[in-house]
Amino acid sequence: QVRLVESGGGMVQAGGSLRLSCTAFGYTSCTYVMSWHRQVPGKKREFVSTIDSDGSTGYSDSVKGRFTISQDNAKNTVYLQMNSLKPGDTAVYYCMAVRCGSWGQGTQVTVSS
Repeated sequence: QVRLVESGGGMVQAGGSLRLSCTAFGYTSCTYVMSWHRQVPGKKREFVSTIDSDGSTGYSDSVKGRFTISQDNAKNTVYLQMNSLKPGDTAVYYCMAVRCGSWGQGTQVTVSS
């Protein structure tokens, strides 16, 4: 099993930036593929971005060009740099260790207009 701990959420005005972090503890072979997702109350959790152990990345159309996913393997940490934030980005953001199906506890991001 792996435990994922997210941090970096908060409140920001539209156009601002935040960087989320997700650190893995435990069975870190689960972290070969990591992803970020987000969820708004009453809606399904949606995919945001993913990164493989070789550094290959993917993004949803809604964040492409504004968000950047990266990783620091020495720290077992994945980052999500979020720029040009919009009110529509407001959600709880979760990281996931895809191979093990493990989720973090989530971190709230609120973007005000």
